[in-house]
Amino acid sequence: MLQKLLIALAALIVLLVVYVATRPDTFRVERTTRIAAPPEVVFGEVNDLQRWRDWSPWETLDPQMKRTYSGPSAGVGASQSWSGNKAVGQGSLRITESRFPEKVGIRMEFVMPWGKSVNPVEFTFKPDGAGTRVSWAMSGTNDFMLKAMSAFGDMDAMIGKDFDKGLLSLKAVSEKAAQTNAAAAAAAAAAPPATVPSVPAPQTPLPPK
Repeated sequence: MLQKLLIALAALIVLLVVYVATRPDTFRVERTTRIAAPPEVVFGEVNDLQRWRDWSPWETLDPQMKRTYSGPSAGVGASQSWSGNKAVGQGSLRITESRFPEKVGIRMEFVMPWGKSVNPVEFTFKPDGAGTRVSWAMSGTNDFMLKAMSAFGDMDAMIGKDFDKGLLSLKAVSEKAAQTNAAAAAAAAAAPPATVPSVPAPQTPLPPK
């Protein structure tokens, strides 16, 4: 009886390994939303890594998360490394492409909690009426561990829910910034023009009598 049980268990393991091996070798997760703000405003929120603290979906998972910034404050070469609890893990990201106001490309490297991996990430910004159509995408390769995870949970669903949450926060932050900019522009346009004080013309002294 025990021998039959072990044989059945071994067969089940083999079938599971074969099934995992047939899972896709690559993945791509993408989410899109419309934001009522100009492309240059939304682009600025993504192109500056320190602004991610206002909208990134992972910021609230660990209030004690440690961050280190290096390189320029924004654009190509701007980098951030992070280390936190099991929910956020450990890794780094670096902007590799910055094309105002159309695209931000990022190299994202994870160290923990699912092992080391490098994934290209891209944000694209397209005008949509008076607003912007924003897409956030990440792609990569599936090692055996990620294939096994995807066998029990859809990778698109696992990562996609974070992208949905992040885009919702990015929408709120960008639309608030656009409203602030519009109010400042309206106030400047309504302000009376600055007057330049008149300077009396120099008087020519009269000749002596």
